[in-house]
Amino acid sequence: MKFSLSWLKEHLDTDADAQGVADTLNRIGHEVESIDNPAEKLSAFRIARVLTAAPHPQADKLQVLSVDAGGEPLQVVCGAPNARAGMLGVFGPAGAVVPANGMVLKVAAIRGVESNGMMCSIAELELGDDHDGIIELAEDAPVGQVYAQWAGLDDPVIDVSITPNRQDCMGVRGIARDLAAAGLGKLRPLHDVYRMDSLAPISGEGPAPDIATHDPEGCPAFYAQAVSGVTNGPAPQWMRDKLHAIGQKPISVLVDITNFISIDLGRPLHVYDRAKLNGPLVARKATDGEEVLALNGKTYTLDSSMTVIADDGMVHDIGGVMGGEHSGVSESTTDVLIECAYFTPEHIARTGQKLTLTSDARQRFERGVDPAFLDDGLAIATKLVIDHCGGQPSAITRAGSPPVAPRNISYDPGHCLRLGGVDVPANEQRNILERLGFSLTPEWQVTPPSWRRDVEGSAD
Repeated sequence: MKFSLSWLKEHLDTDADAQGVADTLNRIGHEVESIDNPAEKLSAFRIARVLTAAPHPQADKLQVLSVDAGGEPLQVVCGAPNARAGMLGVFGPAGAVVPANGMVLKVAAIRGVESNGMMCSIAELELGDDHDGIIELAEDAPVGQVYAQWAGLDDPVIDVSITPNRQDCMGVRGIARDLAAAGLGKLRPLHDVYRMDSLAPISGEGPAPDIATHDPEGCPAFYAQAVSGVTNGPAPQWMRDKLHAIGQKPISVLVDITNFISIDLGRPLHVYDRAKLNGPLVARKATDGEEVLALNGKTYTLDSSMTVIADDGMVHDIGGVMGGEHSGVSESTTDVLIECAYFTPEHIARTGQKLTLTSDARQRFERGVDPAFLDDGLAIATKLVIDHCGGQPSAITRAGSPPVAPRNISYDPGHCLRLGGVDVPANEQRNILERLGFSLTPEWQVTPPSWRRDVEGSAD
């Protein structure tokens, strides 16, 4: 589970630095595997202005640049088609290490002309996939400043190994909740994080999506809302930056919204192109031998133990594991259906094992997502779609019922010492449980929150 420090601080009001966060996570049982600050490997790269650009005397596709990186002008040979006098870009001097390939830059002759470093592309700095030209910066970028600092890349990424029982921490929100409970800061209200007046469902007009669940064992609850008249394109820069920071490739705003919510809140969703659907969308058991072309480009043969989402014509989704290629959104998508469903963890685990298919959605569903977060998750997804794609939302359809019956556990605070070997005063135990979202009666009847599937009895 990866997240950047700034991403965490959107949920957690804290002054802690990355090491302070890591120390607290380790102390409360979340093993931190690494802290990686992208700014460190970019510390040698500076903002530079191209003063002059002239043709290379020995190569038609190269230019000889004069570059100001905050000192004496330096001569640089460059093959980028967009290199030109007056532009601002990112310069790597001799001695810098190119992140993309580990090459150490040196003063060297290129086709007989000395070059004192290089002007860099997005891909060479591992900040994206664009390698067709060098980075072009805004006119107000300060010449000579370290690029990573100016660009806000000094943002450590923390990688945490989440144990299988802590499904609630498969999202940034859950990590922030645990850190707040441990006293590292204050958890921000979720509606404030998403700039919503409340997490109430988004009201819409027109008919609700025609959906149903015919497999209550595999998919007890299937909620959906349609949005018509959307425009799909690149996600906003802040969303792309977050995904890229943790190694995810941005695809399009509709896809990126679902990926972002999955990581931010531990709540997988799926978005269908409604123009590609034929009839009602139903959660049901697959029939033996049915096939689906998944989003990873592979075709999977299904059996009757597996839950799928299908219409009258075909399977569109291996429920809770991976969506299908046929109904995926594209640049031409204008009408979407947002799915927010609850899939039974054991069913998801068996399906993934049989198909030898893993995904971010499977990792979360097979551990157990919060069954009480369907309306909230759908409201957040619909808001993001409307905010960034436009469109008109429909009414909401709620098929089935999620398993949200509360579990009441009789607890003796003496168990902490007898079973755990740690002597914690009863009042402090009560405070810790309440900070973690548990509710307690004076008689120590404890009700775990809906997101803590791992707590079943007094020992837990």
